[in-house]
Amino acid sequence: MRSWFLVLVLFVNFSVAQTIPQKLERAVENLSKSAGGLSANISLYVSDETGNLIYQHNGNLGLTTASTQKIFTAAAALETLGKDYRYSTTASYTGKINNGVLSGDLVLKSNGDPTLGSWRYDGYKPEDFRKKLIAALTEIGIKTIEGDIVIDDSYFDIQTVPGGWPWNDLGNYYGAGVWGVNWRENQFDLTVTKGIISKTNVPLPEVAWMNDVQARGTSDQSLIFTAPYSSVAYINGSLPSKSTTVSGAMPNPPITLAAEVKSWIEAENIELRGTTSSYSLQRIATGKTPVSQHATVFFSYESPALSQIVFWFLRKSVNLYGENLIKTMAAEKKNEPTFDAGISYLKSFWQSKGIAGNMINFADGSGLSPQNYVSAKAEVQALLYSKKQSWFPQFVEGFPTQANGMKMKSGTMKNTKSFAGYHTAKNGNEYVFSIIINNYQGNNSSQALYDVLSFLK
Repeated sequence: MRSWFLVLVLFVNFSVAQTIPQKLERAVENLSKSAGGLSANISLYVSDETGNLIYQHNGNLGLTTASTQKIFTAAAALETLGKDYRYSTTASYTGKINNGVLSGDLVLKSNGDPTLGSWRYDGYKPEDFRKKLIAALTEIGIKTIEGDIVIDDSYFDIQTVPGGWPWNDLGNYYGAGVWGVNWRENQFDLTVTKGIISKTNVPLPEVAWMNDVQARGTSDQSLIFTAPYSSVAYINGSLPSKSTTVSGAMPNPPITLAAEVKSWIEAENIELRGTTSSYSLQRIATGKTPVSQHATVFFSYESPALSQIVFWFLRKSVNLYGENLIKTMAAEKKNEPTFDAGISYLKSFWQSKGIAGNMINFADGSGLSPQNYVSAKAEVQALLYSKKQSWFPQFVEGFPTQANGMKMKSGTMKNTKSFAGYHTAKNGNEYVFSIIINNYQGNNSSQALYDVLSFLK
C-alpha cells in the first residue's frame, strides 16, 4: 500500500512538471500568432536552478536584447574587478604655492569614476564633493590661482560612445557617453516653458541651442540631440505648455565640471586668473596628446564600492555605468581603455565560462546598441554561472521586481522587449529564464511576455 502511494505521488509530480513545457509551448505559439507577434522573432530558454533544460524556443537565436545585456557586464565586472573595487579622483597642483598664490594649474584627474557627482549615493552627491574639495583647498592655503583649472580626462581614450548607438539616443540622458572624468552621470536637466528654453541646472559652456520644440499636448514627446565635444545642441518634438524639465547628455562633462569648480572657488573668494580647460579639448585644439606635468596631489576622493554601482546599474538600467565598466575592465585587464578592447574582453570572459561565442555578439556593455545579438540560452548560462559565485548576493540584489511580481532584469527598445532572471514558483520549483522578442508590433510588449512567463509562477 505504501509503495503504491509513493508511486502515485511520483507520477502526479512528474505529470505536473511535464505540463510546464506544454504550457510554455502553447503560450509562445499564441504570442507568435497574435497581431503584435505575427512577424516577431522570439527566443525563450528556461532551466531549473541546476541548469537542466525545462523548455526552449529558438534558444540559440541571437536577438537584440536591449538592457538584459547588462547582466553580462555586471557579472563580469564583479568577478574581474571585485565587489569592493572603488574608483578614485584626485586634485593636484602644478608649480608652487607662495603666500597663498599658486603659480600653476589646479588639476582634477580620475580613472573614470562614473559616480562622481551622482545624486544616487548618500555622502557622494555633488555638494559632498564640493565641500571636501573646498576644504582641501582651504587647508593648503590657496587664495589665488594664476594658472588654469584643468581636467585631466586622459585615463580613457577619446571615443566617448560606442559605435552603433542611434543618433536620436545620443543627446538624451540615457545616451550619455563615457569620459576619463565623468560628472553628475554626464546628465543635465533642461527646463522648457511654453516652448522656450528657460534654464539648465548646470553650466554647458559655449553650447548654443537650436530649439524646434512645440508647446502642445500633456506629455513629454521631445528629443534632445547633443554630440560629444559639440558646441551645438538641438531639441525638437513637443512638450506641455507648463514648465517641464527634460534630461539630456552633456556634450562635454569635464568642461561642465571645470565650470562648476570655478564657481565654487570664486564663491570662496579664491581668485582664478586663468581659464578652464581639459586634456581632450587641448588635444582637439593642438592635435597632440597633452603631456602630464609634475603635480602635487593634495586631495583624494573615492567612489562607492562596485557592489553599490552594480546595484544601480541593474536596478535603474544606467547605460553610462555599463560603458564605463567595459572601459574599466579593458584598462585593468588589457591596459587598453577602449570600447573595442573592453567588448573583446567581455566576450572572451563569457566564452571561458562555456558560452558559445556565436551566441554573444556584443556591440556595447549596456545593450543600447541595436547591433547587439545575444540568445536567451546565453543569458540563462550567464545567470546560472553567476548563481554559483560568492558575489551573487550583490548581483541579484539589483534585479528589480517587475509588475508581474517576478524578480528579473528587463530590456526595452523600439519593438524589442526582454526579461531575464530567477523565479521560485509557488510549488517551490526554481527557474532561471530569459525571453527576448524583436519586431513586436503590439501595444504592450511587457504584458505579452508576462503572459508567457506566468506559467512559471
